[in-house]
Amino acid sequence: MVPSKCRPGRGPRAAPGPVNNCLQLVIQTSSIADKNKPFEFRINKEQSSFHNRLLQHDLEKNYSGRQDNANFGSSSSITFPVLQRTAEEKILNSDRLTLERQKLTVCPIIDGEDHLRLLNFQHNFITRIQNISNLQHLVFLDLYDNQIEEISGLSTLRSLRVLLLGKNRLKKISNLESLKNLDVLDLHGNQITKIENINHLSELRVLNLARNLLTIVENINGLDSLTELNLRHNQVRAIKDVDTLPCLQRLFLSFNNISSFEDILCLADSSSLSDITLDGNPIAQETWYKHTVLHHMMQLRQLDMKRITEEERRMASVAARKEEERKRESHKQTLLKEKKRLTICNIAHQWEIQQNRVALVAALNPEKDNEPCQINGSAAYVFPEESRSLDTILSSAVQGLSVLESHLVEVEGDTLYLYGSGALECLERNWSVQTAATVVTVSFMFMEFDEIVQVLTKLKIKFPNFVHLKFKETNLVALQQFNALAQVNRIEQLTVDPQGNPVVGFTFWKYYVLFRLNHFNLQKINGIEVTQNDIVMGERLFGILAYVASSELPHYRMFSLLGESRRKQIHYLLEGKGKKSGTGNEESNDNRRAGGESTARAMLNYTTKDFHMEKLEEVKDRKTLCQTYVENLVKEAADINMKNESLQKLWPQMFIELVRDAVIEVRNKNSYMKLCLQRIADQK
Repeated sequence: MVPSKCRPGRGPRAAPGPVNNCLQLVIQTSSIADKNKPFEFRINKEQSSFHNRLLQHDLEKNYSGRQDNANFGSSSSITFPVLQRTAEEKILNSDRLTLERQKLTVCPIIDGEDHLRLLNFQHNFITRIQNISNLQHLVFLDLYDNQIEEISGLSTLRSLRVLLLGKNRLKKISNLESLKNLDVLDLHGNQITKIENINHLSELRVLNLARNLLTIVENINGLDSLTELNLRHNQVRAIKDVDTLPCLQRLFLSFNNISSFEDILCLADSSSLSDITLDGNPIAQETWYKHTVLHHMMQLRQLDMKRITEEERRMASVAARKEEERKRESHKQTLLKEKKRLTICNIAHQWEIQQNRVALVAALNPEKDNEPCQINGSAAYVFPEESRSLDTILSSAVQGLSVLESHLVEVEGDTLYLYGSGALECLERNWSVQTAATVVTVSFMFMEFDEIVQVLTKLKIKFPNFVHLKFKETNLVALQQFNALAQVNRIEQLTVDPQGNPVVGFTFWKYYVLFRLNHFNLQKINGIEVTQNDIVMGERLFGILAYVASSELPHYRMFSLLGESRRKQIHYLLEGKGKKSGTGNEESNDNRRAGGESTARAMLNYTTKDFHMEKLEEVKDRKTLCQTYVENLVKEAADINMKNESLQKLWPQMFIELVRDAVIEVRNKNSYMKLCLQRIADQK
């Protein structure tokens, strides 16, 4: 029999109060040694502060001292407080029990309360769910703000509809298999990293996973009754399976790591979703955010807790179309850039294969050239086995790019880029006047310099404003190749990339360029300003070459090179009235002022390999022709001489016979006359 007045422990007696203001509890410590000695107390709500402190003091004194020393299998088991209510409290709150803010570290044993439907353990220090398996009629369990690390002890609570485990220390969702009737599950404020083990909760309507450590929303299929999902303040960056929830209406995703609409694209396929929040995400900072969301989710009524108007829907539709067009154009440009990149890679692979084949041929024919072949400016001996292996590798790599072009022509800004030898043919096409006028720089890549030489004269015609030439991977290997650039009317800048142009490795190549192209007044070479000292150094180093070239060249060859416009200058030079090109500053200055090329320097020209081979073939053909002609003449002369010798031997006898025949014929004058007349008549 519980007394009508409470005596919490050994403290002062509490004043009596009305029954409806008093919660009477009986705590009985459960242990082998002292299980029949109840500890009774009553809490008066009007004087709860002082009595609660006394209650807690005695409560902890009764069971905490034994809890530390108890273990399974020892003479005394773990002690738990036993809670009992008086009949009056049971009548007033027959189906509910509240034990919040009682500093409980364990769940007490609740006797005689099998009919409880609501149990509240808020704001305690409970670390494990236990001692409630007998409450099989429990519908509402509130364990908010405790220290629970694992979901357990709920397997018998099959009637449970609301489970509140917010602000605990849970790291995993587990042991909910028997709670198939669960309607509300609150797990916010924990340390959960993954959504799992909830697919069987088909009756669940509200799921709160806010303030956890989630990064991906998945494994939520099967929640057929879910209407509200709270994922605020996580680390979510992608969402899946939301479109499989047929009843979902409210989705809260504020303050996560969602950065693009593609990460939440499945939301657009949800027909039931009417309220969504995405504020606090990187995506919400984008200008297209609201328009894109509204355009793809026309069924929404609220976005970021703000009601959506019809005007906003209309504006979103217009903006979304514009954004779609912009993205389509951006995607198109991306595809073009990727195709350009792949094409350039293809051209580069083909160029590398070609260079390795050339190196292989050179390595297989050492008698022609005993020096190591030059590849990309570095000396290296190439072995057939290695070359074949590399050739095979490169060929297989290019097979995937076979649909791409083997050359590329592109005008970007004021630069015309030509990739691959096939691009040179495009110079023949009709360029618009506007495009041709904008070209200031022409860049050649992945082609032989000898092929470029053939189109140099056309550049100024096609692109009148170009003043800058660039060469990369063009096999510039000798200084004399720069002589070919004299065909261009005017250039102000020259850029020769070291990659694929071994000539850049020569110490004095820049000075030779300045000397040979002196009439161009070059301003920059490889981006470096040309100084007067550079020009003087070029004259000192290579000036004598022009004199040697002009003095050694045959006159007929010199006239054929320069034509009529320079014949007077050549005669002047041959008569000794001119000066050597190394010291002829007056002539050089006059020619530079007139924009013309020095006569002596013009002797330094460049013949391409193909042209040289053609000339060799032509010379060979001429030699063969001359040899045949002379042989025929000799043979004919020999025949004539033999005939003459034979005639000299036969002539005396022939003369005697001629005289004899003549005498015989004229011996009978009349007969001879008749014979002659007959011959004349026959001829008529």
